[in-house]
Amino acid sequence: MLDVLYEAVEHLPPGRLVSIDESRGRIRVHLDRNAPLADVVRQLGVEVDLIMSSPHWFQLWKDEIVSRATPGRPLRVEYLLEKKGDHFAYLEERRGLLSFYIDPALDVASFAAIMNPITKQHLDGGQWFQLYGGEIIDNSSEPMSQV
Repeated sequence: MLDVLYEAVEHLPPGRLVSIDESRGRIRVHLDRNAPLADVVRQLGVEVDLIMSSPHWFQLWKDEIVSRATPGRPLRVEYLLEKKGDHFAYLEERRGLLSFYIDPALDVASFAAIMNPITKQHLDGGQWFQLYGGEIIDNSSEPMSQV
């Protein structure tokens, strides 16, 4: 089971806007609740790009498995400060690209709170998986697989 949780916190070291902890099936995204959202989102993009550059995150797109090594559309996640319709946060997924559109009027705590249900619903779709210690971890109803 994949579990991603965004948290607005006050305990990050000075100058640190984002901290991401990754383990088996679990990601914790800690965001500096007192920093401007634009600064946090910019740094979040950098930090998530480091996670996605590892060889153990994948997207199932139709009948294709997309990874960071996929030619023409390597796997990426982007955060865009742009309001999309009436949504405070909106998610679009394409082959190799997950785009989060974020209302720039939000503060960091509101952003974190909004991202949690959106991310959970997206992961429940079963299109993303993590390869961790030879085990495939996703949110499908089937048991985990060993590779």
